[in-house]
Amino acid sequence: MKNFFATAALVFASSLAMYAQEANPNAANIAFENKTIDYGKLEKDANGEREFTFKNNGKEPLIISNCVGSCGCTVPQWPRTPIAPGATAAIKVKYDTRRVGRFQKTVTVQSNASNATEVLTIKGEILAPAATTTAPVNTTTGTSKVSK
Repeated sequence: MKNFFATAALVFASSLAMYAQEANPNAANIAFENKTIDYGKLEKDANGEREFTFKNNGKEPLIISNCVGSCGCTVPQWPRTPIAPGATAAIKVKYDTRRVGRFQKTVTVQSNASNATEVLTIKGEILAPAATTTAPVNTTTGTSKVSK
C-alpha cells in the first residue's frame, strides 16, 4: 500500500512539472502611474470621467483582453489595439455621479502581461444637492390676501 501511494505521488508530481511554464522574460508588462484615483468630493451630476495612464515596460506588444467594473455604476473603456513596447495608453473610467454618498469601486484589468491581472480603484464622495425652497413666499409688505 505504501508503494502505491508513493508511486501515485510521483506520477502526480511529474505530470504537474510537465505543465509548469517558465516566465517569459520578453513578455509585456503593464505599469500604471497610479492604481488609485481619489475623486475627492464632487457635486451630484458632476463629471465622473477619469483616466488610468499606463506604460508597456515589456519587450512584446501588450494586449488588454478585458476590463470589468465592480458594479454597473463604474464603466471602463480600454484600448482595443496592441500597445507597443515602451508606449503609453490609458484606461478611461466613468463613475455614475447621480448616486449620492461615499463610494469605492474597482476595475479589474486582464491582459497578456507578465502581471496578467491588475486591480484599479476609484473612490470619493458625491455630495447631495442643497435643499431648495419650493413653497411660495410673500416678501412684499403691503396689504395682501396671500397668507404669510
